[in-house]
Amino acid sequence: MRCALPFVAALLLAACGTQQTSRQAHIPLTLPLMNTFGAATPSLPDLSNTALARDFIELTFTLENGATMPVFTRFEGPITVRVLGRAPSSLGPDLDRLLERLRREARIDIRRAAAGTDAQITIQPVSRAQIQSVAPSAACFVRPNVSSWREYRARRNDPETFWNRLRVRREMAVFLPADVSPQEIRDCLHEEIAQALGPVNDLYRLSQSVFNDDNFHTVLTGYDMLMLRATYDPNLQSGMRRAAVAARLPAIFSRLNRRGGRANTAPIPSENPEWRKAITKATDLGESRARRLHAARRAVALGTGFGSTDTRLAYAHYVLGRLLLASNPDQALGSFLAAGRIYQNRPDTAIHEAHVAMQIAAFQLSADRADVALGLVNRNLDAVKQSEHAALLSLLLLIKAEALTLLDRPTQAAAAQIDALGWARYGFGTEADIRARVSEIRAISPRTRQDSSS
Repeated sequence: MRCALPFVAALLLAACGTQQTSRQAHIPLTLPLMNTFGAATPSLPDLSNTALARDFIELTFTLENGATMPVFTRFEGPITVRVLGRAPSSLGPDLDRLLERLRREARIDIRRAAAGTDAQITIQPVSRAQIQSVAPSAACFVRPNVSSWREYRARRNDPETFWNRLRVRREMAVFLPADVSPQEIRDCLHEEIAQALGPVNDLYRLSQSVFNDDNFHTVLTGYDMLMLRATYDPNLQSGMRRAAVAARLPAIFSRLNRRGGRANTAPIPSENPEWRKAITKATDLGESRARRLHAARRAVALGTGFGSTDTRLAYAHYVLGRLLLASNPDQALGSFLAAGRIYQNRPDTAIHEAHVAMQIAAFQLSADRADVALGLVNRNLDAVKQSEHAALLSLLLLIKAEALTLLDRPTQAAAAQIDALGWARYGFGTEADIRARVSEIRAISPRTRQDSSS
């Protein structure tokens, strides 16, 4: 299940500066063609095989709600995928690109079903409202042993559709929203098809995976593809018990990941249920802002127990910073800087650092330090492109365009603006959403404050 919290779509950047004026709300925009990403080039994780085996067991045998899977399950044999109903135009190309990656990187025999035929995995776009009527905190989800939205609604409480009743995977249905941006649709395709194929859990401690409710990674990583490749290794079969799978994993990962032969693995503090409860409440859009703030501060306090370099502590600081933006920008900046210090000193958190850098760059732009904002943006663009995060890339480029304008470099500013809008079409979708993002960046610019005071 992909978390519905829109970390990029609700930036509240305007809290750092003046409010939008009616004139800014009608900024003239000429939108270029939509930008899209090319071939993926993910790198293998820099982790020991001992660590990978430990993660595999936890991802495979424990559900997100804490329940356990009694046996290992996967599809046995070739897998076909179909799309049911009217699909947004971006879904087909993104699905084909994902299936090609699964064949090439994870070595899974998966392809589109012939027109008009059934399939092991059904993808059905529905409305966002339909999804949230049954799963309020979800952007999208996958359910076993159903083949359509109608069947899911009819069998929602049927135990045969529960994950922990599986013994082998035969049929899965992925439900994703049709009325969102192309990036949100693609992100759902990646996480939900991956869950239909393999891991059933999300772990906040994973820094290199989409199987993490922090939502920093939006497409399957090299780590994820390695986990899926191990899932479909011929030495595993559906129905195996946890101990039997664990016994075979060292040889499997030794063969699949020759660089991961380090014997020792640093211990990782176990998940703290109280921290998870706090961070879940802090990111729950259904909770009041006061309760979310209280929960975020508690998550920061509890997060110190994981150690000063743990990504869960950094994430708690980041969430607190987001919640403080509207009411206390100075404290928000302090929280972002605390998160950034952790992410900057790790080799596996480049995309996390980029999210923080975008917020700090917005503060620098608002403070009329355009050169500092520009430097922050430029240092993080490659990581964002590598992670294929179009919405974040668009925002960074909008900040860059505004910074270049303040530095009196109009030609470069215009080029950055056009590039930003091309990525915004993929990342945010509608012209109204794109205008809102452009207005937020303009609202924090010193030149906007000068114009409004003159």
